[in-house]
Amino acid sequence: MPIHPITDPDDDRIADYRALTDVELRTRWEPPHGLFIAEGELVLRRALRAGYPARSYLVDAKRVDQLADLDTGDAPVYAATQDVLQRATGFHVHRGVLASFRRKPLPVAADVLAAARRVVILEDVNNHTNLGAVFRGAAALGIDAVLLSPSCADPLYRRSVRVSMGEVFAVPYAKLEQWPAGLDQVREAGFTVLAMTPAPDAVPIQRLTPAQRERAALLLGAEGPGLTAAAQSASDVRVVIPMRRGVDSLNVAAAAAVTFWELGRDDFA
Repeated sequence: MPIHPITDPDDDRIADYRALTDVELRTRWEPPHGLFIAEGELVLRRALRAGYPARSYLVDAKRVDQLADLDTGDAPVYAATQDVLQRATGFHVHRGVLASFRRKPLPVAADVLAAARRVVILEDVNNHTNLGAVFRGAAALGIDAVLLSPSCADPLYRRSVRVSMGEVFAVPYAKLEQWPAGLDQVREAGFTVLAMTPAPDAVPIQRLTPAQRERAALLLGAEGPGLTAAAQSASDVRVVIPMRRGVDSLNVAAAAAVTFWELGRDDFA
């Protein structure tokens, strides 16, 4: 595996990795150029196993041995000191390993729905940490796919990928381009759309009927504002997680995990 030393943080060969903490810049750069960044050895190996082609690797010069067993193919391996890495990326790369990957075409929602039994639908979830955590919970707790409203954050943004521990590569996802009209497509595919809300008149999650659980499409909104009135109106059932001690709601990723487990608990019976 040939190693290419990098001594200049402005070297054009590592342009993919520049200013990784600038969300606005990365949003303008990554999707249009068909790439995303994976951080950490575990995550990049999961990306490779999921079939994403590597464009290049950028590693701490002291950690090049971590990739010694990889077949890197035509993707160059660049190595630099921590100082150069930090100046190029904008943060301390404490995991020591980054990789740039080519994106794959997104499936259409109809194909994702056809292969799923349970799905989660996210409206306006723009916090990358929450988005990654939802994907990790979905992978662990029996959710087959994720559908995103047009204004949701990018699941392949570096922070989302990292927080998900690479599970964004394991759970199929697609966009519902028409919102909230796209929920009709979900319903027509045989799903019951369950809108999560802290409203006191909503159905407690544990009281859903077997029919409502059978092919559930769980609808979750952004941290703070929650679901819009239009999305709730387009759902079939409004659902609440009963709370104690006056707490009205949970973080969206925590609420998702609780509900994922509840919907799939009979799988472990």
